[in-house]
Amino acid sequence: MTRVSQPLDRIEIIFDDDNLVANAGLILPATLADRLELEPLINDTVRLVGRVGGARPGRKVLTLVQSILAGGSHIDHADVLRAGSTAAVLGHRVMAPSTLGTFLRAFTFGHVRQLEAVNGRALERAWAAGARPASGLTIDLDSTICEVAGHLKQGAAFGYTKVLGYHPILATRADTGEIVHARMRKGSANTQRGARRFIDELVARTRRAGASGQITMRMDSGFWAKDTITTLKRLDVRFTMAIRCGFKPIATAIEAIDEDAWIDIAYPDGGRAQVAETTYTTGRHTLRLVVRRTRLTGRAQQRLWPDWRHHAFLTDLTADVVTIDRFHRQHATIELAIRDLKEGAGLEHAPSGRFHANSAWLQCAVLAHNLNRWTATLGEIRADNQLIVARSIRTRLLAVPARLVNRSGRPALRMPTNWPWAEQFVTALNALRSLRPVPI
Repeated sequence: MTRVSQPLDRIEIIFDDDNLVANAGLILPATLADRLELEPLINDTVRLVGRVGGARPGRKVLTLVQSILAGGSHIDHADVLRAGSTAAVLGHRVMAPSTLGTFLRAFTFGHVRQLEAVNGRALERAWAAGARPASGLTIDLDSTICEVAGHLKQGAAFGYTKVLGYHPILATRADTGEIVHARMRKGSANTQRGARRFIDELVARTRRAGASGQITMRMDSGFWAKDTITTLKRLDVRFTMAIRCGFKPIATAIEAIDEDAWIDIAYPDGGRAQVAETTYTTGRHTLRLVVRRTRLTGRAQQRLWPDWRHHAFLTDLTADVVTIDRFHRQHATIELAIRDLKEGAGLEHAPSGRFHANSAWLQCAVLAHNLNRWTATLGEIRADNQLIVARSIRTRLLAVPARLVNRSGRPALRMPTNWPWAEQFVTALNALRSLRPVPI
């Protein structure tokens, strides 16, 4: 035994303090959930009447959401909320994991849609409280693979990525990373499956929430279809839509671009990039076809890849070609939101063997993800409008140990001295407490 380890070995471990709170910072999203009246909203919207485990869905959904915010990725992780006095900072009764599992298994397709509607109403209330976009709204559309292990997950299948899992479709708000709409799909679902109906619902949802300006959507080539373009036009939504350059008519249109039309743009060291535009007619619509071509400039690399590589997208935007190309490339930021949803909001795991239970879990993960984003926005803790990922919020603000004490008849949380983000925490809590409850 080394001398260094002796002081550690002398420390006695006792789990016996009923007043300790492991994640005292959960009071921040809990305060916001209270101001948005989420528990009564869920109780009024999710009607699991007659289903085993269907009573009082509000406290069950919020228990799952708070567990996810604390870092939980499995139903059993909800037990962390039942330790010490943690439940005292949540504002609702914490339910047992066994109860939560029964609750999720009670969901059918229609009940999942009701929980989707809860997320839509929560969006309306958060935007009404001050999170609404100031002018136009840019939405990124994409899908992702939620990998699962084993073959007992209902609806899980191998898709185009050859990975066993589910294939949900997601829409995110570009400037904040909020998940505006999400829907679980089977793993074998094509990227376009249900996309047009999803876009219809998405636009209606954002309009109800108060998005009064121009809506612009960005999407990759998996959503490229005539019917999708027709839907976007019908809804008066501007868009940039990536397309496959190997498609013969597209390749022909690119080859016809005059060499003098290409404009140099900034590109990382060791490469060169240019953009140009032409037109392309799909169905009844003639659109701008913006093409970016890139190639490597190093001699050794040029011997291996001497040709230009082309990337193209269709758009109805009217800005200059360089600006539009830069705008479309920012579509990649949706990957940050998807990664945050998986790593920070519990979607790296689908906890149930039933498809509809996992669909309900997705909606809980979306609500947890959005509560993080709204806490950062309405709590006035975003710096220079930079996105704050869930892991940072959890480390700085949520995973704060504390002791619940009574000071002159008033409950108080005693938190660690010299906590690096104490001022930020107090600022956020005061800002959230100053919000007026949203009228129901």
